[in-house]
Parts: sequence; structure tokens; C-alpha cells
Amino acid sequence: MDLIVQPADGLKPLLTAVASAKKTLDLIIFRFDLKEVEKAIQAAVSRGVNVSALIAHTHSGSDKRLRQLELRLLEKGVTVSRTGDDLVRYHGKLMIVDREELSVFGFNYTSVDLSSRSFGVVTRDRKMVGEALRLFEADVARRPEFEPELDGFVVSPENAREQLATLIKRTKKSLALYDPRMTDTQMLRLLHLKAKAGVDIRVIGRVGKRAGNIRVQKLPGLRLHVRAMIRDGDTAFVGSQSLRALELDARREVGLIVKDPKVVKRLQEVFEDDWAKTELGRKEQKQFEKELKQAEGIVLEVPH
Repeated sequence: MDLIVQPADGLKPLLTAVASAKKTLDLIIFRFDLKEVEKAIQAAVSRGVNVSALIAHTHSGSDKRLRQLELRLLEKGVTVSRTGDDLVRYHGKLMIVDREELSVFGFNYTSVDLSSRSFGVVTRDRKMVGEALRLFEADVARRPEFEPELDGFVVSPENAREQLATLIKRTKKSLALYDPRMTDTQMLRLLHLKAKAGVDIRVIGRVGKRAGNIRVQKLPGLRLHVRAMIRDGDTAFVGSQSLRALELDARREVGLIVKDPKVVKRLQEVFEDDWAKTELGRKEQKQFEKELKQAEGIVLEVPH
């Protein structure tokens, strides 16, 4: 399992994944403007790869762009489908290579998202890949009866609320979150209860209601476009679901809950580095350094 960190990793993971495809390449697309990736997809078709793209039926920008993307991909030999309109929005982003490797992204295939703080998770776990394929095929066929069968594969609106609530409930010591817009009443209540019980909860992003004992900070100098959690330093979530009702209950969103130590450690490191740059993070560091100097002074004054 691997972690993609944006903006540090940039285009390379996407281009590498597309270039590695030998037989099939399946993509779910919400936004797309990366010409280099488009050229790589065309090259994949040229070498005989069966490329299938599922494009969202709408987004908050110009739907004309989605239609133009559809036509461009069709001209390149890609099999293109459009999502249904039974959900408010199809906001998930993923890529499946040769039915063996799954990438779930918090970012879109856009230059602005690659310049933002975001993450992606790459796994070759057979069950996860199989579950993603089932979802892809169900949404291509516009079958509304998709039922998730695997814990850790987080799909809105089917199981996201339950899966993410369970993740929060099982927190024992600390919970670090990236969330651009956290407003869901139930999820906020869970977070407040955990904070009241002594769990250290920090959020980089925005919380729509009173934060209470939850420390919330904006990410300075970098656009935020990811939804992620790191629980107790041993479990993490990366995906497209904010903790707000619309994204949990009325849209197609996709994410993964992972326990890979390398991935979780890297996520924690990035969060701590980002937190240290926030206004509160800088104050906490200064306070820590002050207390450390005071402690050192006390030690030095102890008579021999």
C-alpha cells in the first residue's frame, strides 16, 4: 500500500499508474483538466489497453466541460459512460489498473487539486480492488442497489455514515482530521463526546458549529482539498467524504480506511507538519519550548 501526498508528488503517480496498465484501465472522474494524463490515456489505448471512464453527470462548474471531456475521450477510443442522476452528485475519484491495483483519491484530475493539500491511497488488496470494481460496474450500469460488502471500503450514501462514525467511536487517545467543511450534527456530537472524554481532537479545515473542545485551524498558505482522519496513530481514512450530511447521505463519495503502518505514519507526519504551521500550532510550540526551558532550569538548580 502506498500514500500519495499532494502537492509534493504531483503528476508522477497518475502518469505511472496509467503507463503501467497492460489490459484494462477504469477511471471515475468528477473533474479533469490534466493534459498530460489525457495523453497518457491515449497512449494506453494505442497500446491495446481497454480504457473505461465513468464521468459525473454534473458538477458545480460548467457541465459543458464534462461534455467536452466525454467527446475528447470518445475520440481517443475510450469507452465512456455518464453517471446517473439519482444522487445529487457523483463526487468519488478512483482508478483501477488491470483489475489488480486500486487508487482512491481525495483530489480530482485537475492542476488546482494537484497544487493543493490532498492525498491518495494505492492498494493491491484483492478484496478492496474487487469491491471498487463492483461499485464501478454498478454505477456504469446505473444500478441503484449497490450494497457494500467490505469493511474499510467507505461508500456514500450506502455505508459512509456508519463506517466513519465507528471510526470516531473507537478512538482512544487522538484523532487528527482534514476536513474543508464539517457540519454534520451527529458526527459533531460524537467528536464533542470524545473530546469531553479526554481524546485529543484536532481539525485542519472548518467546523460549521461551535467547536467546543475541538481545536480547529485553517491551513496557511495552501488550499485544502481532501478529507482524511488519523486515529490513535494506527488507523487512517482517506477519501472524498466531508463530515456533512450531503456528502454522507446524498452523494456518491468513496474512501478507504487503512491500517498500513507506513501509510498511517506518513499521514501523521504530514498532519503534524501542517499543524505546526497553523496559528495555534505555532503558539503550542512556543509554549512547549517555554515549559522545556523552565524544566531545564529546575533541573540545573537541583543541589548536588
